[in-house]
Amino acid sequence: MSVTARGIPNVPRSALADTVLERLTDVYAAAADPERAVAMRAYMKDVAPFLGLTSPVRRSLSRTVLEGLPRPGESDCTALALRCWRLPEREYHYFAVDFLRRYVTHCSSGFLPVVRHLLTTVPWWDTVDLLAAHVVGGLVAADRGLTADMDAWIADEDRWLVRTALLHQLRHRERTDTDRLFGYCLRQSGHTDFFVRKAIGWCLREYAKTDPDAVRAFVAEHGQRLAPLSVREALRNTGP
Repeated sequence: MSVTARGIPNVPRSALADTVLERLTDVYAAAADPERAVAMRAYMKDVAPFLGLTSPVRRSLSRTVLEGLPRPGESDCTALALRCWRLPEREYHYFAVDFLRRYVTHCSSGFLPVVRHLLTTVPWWDTVDLLAAHVVGGLVAADRGLTADMDAWIADEDRWLVRTALLHQLRHRERTDTDRLFGYCLRQSGHTDFFVRKAIGWCLREYAKTDPDAVRAFVAEHGQRLAPLSVREALRNTGP
């Protein structure tokens, strides 16, 4: 049964999110590096403004923000993620992604519409890929009923939902639904977008770590339908 919903999810009340956001905006803003922020924004193709925090600095500050706080419930995760996404600087989005990666097991399948909103709002690979593999992938692994949503996303007009459907099994390894993996790759084999073609190769390459023979056989049979980029990526680590 599909749970995907369109539109902007409601932000629930959360005392925990109130505390985190107050700490977060104070701590991150105090450490901002405007000169570095310009370079980071340019590297990310001007998708969003930045504070200029490097990953090690940001993660250290995040630990300070979360120190002593209780584990969240699903409503806390929802409130925190949506409120972080309303802030313009990209580091706040990264904080939300890291938070959700850590606490996705505290969320039910009903959390998927929230993630869909994050995937399609200020989307770029830097947030989409982590949400796909760690958050969406975790939700689907916990509730196989969400495969209906992945079947819808792989056919969506939004390239980031397509990419997410392709990448959501990256960490599933032996639990990978190979029929869906290969079927999704074929479904979007003619897609013209670089990020979709790259994702096809990436998900095949990752599954090749588990079953290289299956990936080689798939490419041998269907390689003519795949973009050269997808084939190169898929076979990168499979050997001769």
